[in-house]
Amino acid sequence: MTRDYEHFNYSEFDQPRLPGSGNSFMHNSFLEMLDDAREIAQVPFVITSGYRTLKYNVKIGGTVNSSHCKGFAADIAVQGSKSRCKILRGLILAGFTRIGIGTDFIHADNDPGKPGEVTWLY
Repeated sequence: MTRDYEHFNYSEFDQPRLPGSGNSFMHNSFLEMLDDAREIAQVPFVITSGYRTLKYNVKIGGTVNSSHCKGFAADIAVQGSKSRCKILRGLILAGFTRIGIGTDFIHADNDPGKPGEVTWLY
């Protein structure tokens, strides 16, 4: 089942050269939380990575058992400390408990098969 989200289109979560993969493989529970986080943050979320096939995940050096391959994760571009703070605040208030922080991106996931309440640095 597909639905509309206020702050993004499914295509933002497509793997490169795999049109429709965001719509086909991203979980609604994740997308609803991310939509809420965007509303709270009041800054655009530019998705740099959403759904990934296992083959593509290996090709780009993704982790084994990546939540991206299950449709429960996205990486969000960050442009400066104010944006990072607003995005992090939005993610936390929306209920995300698995957050990775990089220099120029933030990873968020709600993979039910992994432990929550973890934050890590890249």
